[in-house]
Amino acid sequence: MFSGIVEECARVVGIVKEQENVHFTLSCSFVDELKIDQSVSHNGVCLTVVRIQDGTYTVTAMKETLDRSNLGRLKVGDEVNVERSMLMNGRLDGHIVQGHVDGTAECVAVDDAEGSHVFTFRHAFDPAMVRRGYFCVDKGSVTVNGVSLTVCNPTKDTFQVCIIPYTFEHTNFHGIKPGSVVNIEFDIIGKYLSRMMDLVKE
Repeated sequence: MFSGIVEECARVVGIVKEQENVHFTLSCSFVDELKIDQSVSHNGVCLTVVRIQDGTYTVTAMKETLDRSNLGRLKVGDEVNVERSMLMNGRLDGHIVQGHVDGTAECVAVDDAEGSHVFTFRHAFDPAMVRRGYFCVDKGSVTVNGVSLTVCNPTKDTFQVCIIPYTFEHTNFHGIKPGSVVNIEFDIIGKYLSRMMDLVKE
């Protein structure tokens, strides 16, 4: 479980495809603190550390993860938002983030907000998925590339988020532009409530 408070941007230093799996090797400042089998969020995707060597660590993504997220688009040199799993004795500064990405969204606009930035994203709309809780609500929570954010002005297939300068500079939001594809995870609380309502109707 994660909080959506990104620790830093790791850099991809190696990508190896093995059958349907892809092994990503990354470098970041806390490699020496990692352990094999530890969970780390990468652009919001929970992946397991499988190797630590020479100041880098490696994680593996399977086909389902690559199909559902933007990890398959990564190239050597790209920045990835990373966060280690949440400590139970710490503050939940963001919101409950599982690291189970629901899909991707495309950035359709980036607007200046007198020092901050307003990003608009468009995602696929499916009424059946909406009934299962895959949607945004105004002032609710959404995770974009692993960053816990507050939703603004949602429609059935778009939403906006406001990014302050600190977040812009310390996450890979500074590289997102119209056409960029990001990972999104909708709020787990909404999914549970939607499922409960379906069961009650039955």
